[in-house]
Amino acid sequence: MNGSRLPLLRRISQIFFLLLFLALLVFTSLHSMIGTTSDIHLRGPVRLFFEWDPLVAVANALATHALYRGLLWSLIILLPTLFLGRFFCGWICPMGTLQHFVGNMPSEAKRGKQRIESNRYKRWQTVKYVVLIAGLVAACFGSMAIGLLDPFSLLVRSFGLSVLPAFNFAVRAVLAPLENSHIAAIKATGGTIHTVLQFLVLDFRQAHFAQGLVLGILFVAILAASLRVTRLWCRSICPLGALLGAVSRWSVLGLHKDPNSCDKCNRCLMHCQGGDDPIGGAPWRKAECLMCMNCVGSCPHHSLNFQFFRNEKEVASPDIGRRRTITGIAAGAVVVPLMRSNTGLGKSRNERLLRPPGSVDESEFLSRCIRCGECMKVCPNTALHPTLDQAGIEGLWSPMVVPRIGYCEPSCVLCSEVCPTGAIWQITPKEKGWVVGVGGQNQPVRLGTAFYDRGRCLPWAMATDCIVCEEWCPVSPKAIYVQEAQVIDSAGITKTLKQPRIDPSRCVGCGACEYACPLQEHPAVYVTSIGESRSPSSQILLNRK
Repeated sequence: MNGSRLPLLRRISQIFFLLLFLALLVFTSLHSMIGTTSDIHLRGPVRLFFEWDPLVAVANALATHALYRGLLWSLIILLPTLFLGRFFCGWICPMGTLQHFVGNMPSEAKRGKQRIESNRYKRWQTVKYVVLIAGLVAACFGSMAIGLLDPFSLLVRSFGLSVLPAFNFAVRAVLAPLENSHIAAIKATGGTIHTVLQFLVLDFRQAHFAQGLVLGILFVAILAASLRVTRLWCRSICPLGALLGAVSRWSVLGLHKDPNSCDKCNRCLMHCQGGDDPIGGAPWRKAECLMCMNCVGSCPHHSLNFQFFRNEKEVASPDIGRRRTITGIAAGAVVVPLMRSNTGLGKSRNERLLRPPGSVDESEFLSRCIRCGECMKVCPNTALHPTLDQAGIEGLWSPMVVPRIGYCEPSCVLCSEVCPTGAIWQITPKEKGWVVGVGGQNQPVRLGTAFYDRGRCLPWAMATDCIVCEEWCPVSPKAIYVQEAQVIDSAGITKTLKQPRIDPSRCVGCGACEYACPLQEHPAVYVTSIGESRSPSSQILLNRK
């Protein structure tokens, strides 16, 4: 095939997989769900890209000594890598595509000789291998912290919790004046545009996620770094790229350089994405090449082409060295106890840390969760948000229920449906047991238990009628019940009020009562993790025999 056509094919592939990724991400929203309130489910295989992610599969296997559903499919990526090298990074990975696009934008930092020099191989490109080794060693100790840097987790977390909500808000803000216009044509145009975008990308709700701004800034910073150094994230940090680079050491496809026709014009370096030294006179670095084919397509003398089973000078293995290898191993071994130490970098468990329904025990949860944000993106009530310090440093950006913002819908198990690693075990509405007529014979899944602050509760502290919490309680029979009591108000008048109470044997910790409490700032009823099903040691009720 003509080498000049290879970059065009690569662009087509990149665009296709980027659009596929965005389409699957949009599927994790309300307008993609069908059925009634007792049949909430998704139409698309939104976990597809995670099932193609060998980094998640390897780390999951090391941390849990098993592979969760679908992760075995990642071999589809590893096996071709043995023959074709890091084609996934250059042709499929949406994170790489976005960096490729941004990196091609005009930049003062990449002009002329500066651009050529920036695309030469640099020693700091081995940092990603240190990150990979540290992450895998940490996984051996039961920590999935490497998920924070996985490119798919980064993309879903950034888009789902920051970019798309911001886009949703901006579009509605622009269309609102059009739809409210007194001019019929403008109003109709605004309504039509809104309807089309609502069908394609907009969510029915306007979600706001905790730390959404921080996640957005970090994502923009990563992309902006490509303006200075082409695909800086891929070259220096990405652990998935490092894993694929290590596997590509045995690939049989390599770059052939014809020294007789090369005039050292350096055009191959002008467009090199991986910093792998495709120029003549220097060994080609196989583990760094992203197979973007730009060097082949830009060479005016056709001095470069990719061949199978060539025998030429190259650096096949990652140039990491013994010192960096030891550094990665030591970092992975040390960071886990530091994160989990209550006296070091860690933090004791927060009583308000409510995990999604179906979550496994906390230690196993942290050995599985990759902080991808899929569960938060799909939650219909925006009840799930990324943690900051509630789960310690090891649990950074893992999901937690924030009842004051949203409560757990009784019939919804979408978070367990989309979780790619089993941190939230897949359950059915029947197994969840919150819906009348749907619950099974076993006890319902409990996220925690609600408690009252009687000093703030209106019927208890201020002699004022209020039973909003009891009205919102979705379980049957209700976990919140009321008892009439005679109270005397500030004027000395005796009143009969209904004072709410909690039956802990019925409470599932859904958070509806806390969400609905009319008191601002601190609600009078709040949910803690005490009594959660996943932790036998966090119980307040004795078993009755």
